Amino acid sequence: MPGRRKKTVRKVRVAHELPKRRKIAIEEAMKAHQTEDRPEWDRTSVWGDIRFYRKRIKPGTLRTVLLPLLDVNLGDRWPVPVTVLHGARPGPCITVLGAIHGDELTGPSACTHLLSNAFTDTGKPLDPATMAGTLRIVPVVNLPGYRMKSRYFPDGRDLNRQFPGDPGGSTTRRVADQIWSHLVDDSDAIIDLHSAAKGRTNMPQVRVDLTHTSSYLLAKSFGIEILLDSIPPKGTLRRTANSADIPVITYEGGGADFLGDQSVKVAVHGILNALRSMRMIPGNPQRPKFRILASGSTWLRAGEGGLLDMFVSAGSVMREGEVVATISDPATPGMTVDIVAPEDGLVIGAATNPFTSAGMPVGHFLPISKHFSLLQEQIDENGRFVVNGSMEERVWREEHEINVISLQGEWSGGEVDSEWVDSKITNDSKEFEEEEAA
Repeated sequence: MPGRRKKTVRKVRVAHELPKRRKIAIEEAMKAHQTEDRPEWDRTSVWGDIRFYRKRIKPGTLRTVLLPLLDVNLGDRWPVPVTVLHGARPGPCITVLGAIHGDELTGPSACTHLLSNAFTDTGKPLDPATMAGTLRIVPVVNLPGYRMKSRYFPDGRDLNRQFPGDPGGSTTRRVADQIWSHLVDDSDAIIDLHSAAKGRTNMPQVRVDLTHTSSYLLAKSFGIEILLDSIPPKGTLRRTANSADIPVITYEGGGADFLGDQSVKVAVHGILNALRSMRMIPGNPQRPKFRILASGSTWLRAGEGGLLDMFVSAGSVMREGEVVATISDPATPGMTVDIVAPEDGLVIGAATNPFTSAGMPVGHFLPISKHFSLLQEQIDENGRFVVNGSMEERVWREEHEINVISLQGEWSGGEVDSEWVDSKITNDSKEFEEEEAA
């Protein structure tokens, strides 16, 4: 229309705020990355039946196969259902894993939703007859842990510290080897769904090594705002697979032993978004208004011991000086201590255990003072950030229209979750490592 003024979109580009060494590493990785020529994915190439654990699957069909976690003749083999959606046209093989930790339920719920008729029936997003490539969905990887409502395997080990596994090693290492051989080694990309461990909860976030370029591109395709740049501990699926040049991202949302509607919804949205980005299913991917690339964080700690009364939850947007939690002690009635936000920012993880001691972490905090206005555009009535994918609104944006915010810092202890780790778990893990080394 004549005379109508064109709206100007203010761009935010602050990649220089990343630590210099990290910025250089990411830039070098991007320069070295070349789009892989995969002629077998061309639509004119030959595309036929595939086999998964001795079962044949035809193009354009869906089949659920039981994969035993242990290759034994006596005792429980722990058969895990793996649903294979083999598309009618050539494309990549993508594997989605849930419940590597048995008490983390966001993954099982999201995978179960994706495998429902609402997604797999004729004409639906995951209809194999209209798909390209192969999608493998495993709702529960750690079956015995899931049955016991436990993070660990029956031998007390953490499966996500045992990759690539050992067919002659401990129980958990044997399971890791089976998973690696049948679900990881031949994948073109992996989406690993997790929740926070007991005693805390996480807002929806993706963890990725930004210097592993294909993983970085996969993380962006997930379509949410918070990307945490991190190299995970030795023996984790993500670190081991990246070493084998397999793209992997870790999605975190919610907490152990409970389901959060937002975390599950965002997981489902993110997986579909990634598949659309890879042209495996019809439709355009949805992109957020901005991305936060965080290479470090701030920890909110208890200054005193007692009972923790959290006023906010993971995902809360905080102004400097606002009260995050109050600590009181039944032995000292009438005395309380407040924990306040050190500056404007976002609580990406929060404690749910009311028992605390001086120095214990209460909240995982991203300071975002300089770009707080971007957060304010997506806050609900409870002061929580509304993550892309949890909203009904679908907005198409080009990649160049997305604001990028890079937050400087380092992870305390070298890992995103190091401050949450219980000393007993750490000591037990060391004992197991020493036993296996012997």
